[in-house]
Amino acid sequence: MHIDLAALVTITALAAAAPIVADLVPRPTPPLVVVEIFLGIIVGPPLLGLTHVTPLADLLSQFGLAFLFFLAGFELEPERVRGLPARLAVTTWLISLALAFGLAAGLEAAGVIVNYLFVGCALTTTALGTLTPILRDTGELEEEFGAFVMASGAVGELGPIVLIALLLTSATNRGVSAILLVLFALLAVLAAIAAPHVRPHRIVVVIERTMEATGQLAVRLSVFVLAALVYLTSRLGLDLVLGAFSAGMLVSIAAGPESRRLLQPKLDAVAFGVFVPIFFVVTGMRFDLHAVVGEAAGIEKLVLFLGLMLVVRGLPTYVLSHRALPGPDRRALALYASTGLPLIVAVTTLGVAAGQMRASTAAGLVGAGMVSVLVYPVVAGTVRRAQL
Repeated sequence: MHIDLAALVTITALAAAAPIVADLVPRPTPPLVVVEIFLGIIVGPPLLGLTHVTPLADLLSQFGLAFLFFLAGFELEPERVRGLPARLAVTTWLISLALAFGLAAGLEAAGVIVNYLFVGCALTTTALGTLTPILRDTGELEEEFGAFVMASGAVGELGPIVLIALLLTSATNRGVSAILLVLFALLAVLAAIAAPHVRPHRIVVVIERTMEATGQLAVRLSVFVLAALVYLTSRLGLDLVLGAFSAGMLVSIAAGPESRRLLQPKLDAVAFGVFVPIFFVVTGMRFDLHAVVGEAAGIEKLVLFLGLMLVVRGLPTYVLSHRALPGPDRRALALYASTGLPLIVAVTTLGVAAGQMRASTAAGLVGAGMVSVLVYPVVAGTVRRAQL
């Protein structure tokens, strides 16, 4: 089988160049994921067409997406987000759900979109996996504010995944999807409960001995758990994001606080040093720029959906967090909650394949998601820094 290594070399070169380019940009420095997406757009098919997405690049990109959500689950730390952050996240997402479906139904009635279910689901998402590296780079992840963002992002990822399984599959498969989703959730909960107590002495000894050696058993086991749960969810017909996120939480719980601290930088090196940058560069290469800027409908829908993301996710978050956070933090949290991308891509892919979404609508939603990643975190960081 012939493998196009030239495309892979170009993609990895763009990934390596991204931190340098970001450092050259005048302050405020854009999030690294933004630069990676932009480089993919510029060098890839959307603009210069110097390279393209090959099967190998696509495979590595999918693993990058899985690693992105694995680390989001790994860093969630349930003990940090339980209580007020979790209650606020669940309440605001349920309000967002009602707003999204109501507004999308209005757009369908006006003939702007074909099916309100797909657009409504897309508007309820929050890009937790994308936000995690941004928050870590700014140092916000370890703050109290970071717990609110992580909780909001977790619910904004898991909630839409449930909607996809229950609403966006074919009518004959919805019952099966619901049962499989419940079974997977039960298995994940049971595994999380058992993980801290199932620690074979021999395995623990090898993990500790290889933590700073070439064996790196802890890292290898983490990758195995990630691959196994992603495979399980794919076999069950569920989104890989669910398996990856669950794998991260499972490894985090099994490791415990001390081992988690030692394991974190090693997983970061594998994920953010190799796979995650490839995912974001490939995301930029896949962006349908012509569908957005080539016709007025694409641009109009991009602006419309970008605003609706702020209304659907940001407004409830801002209003309901008035007792939990000061004004600048409330505005920043609302902006972070309104950031969406990976699951929007998944929903639009399903919608177009089912004939329930126009190409201009899909491009507008994905474009809005990309602009939200490019703009909202930068504005949120600026808002928070202004109060310091």
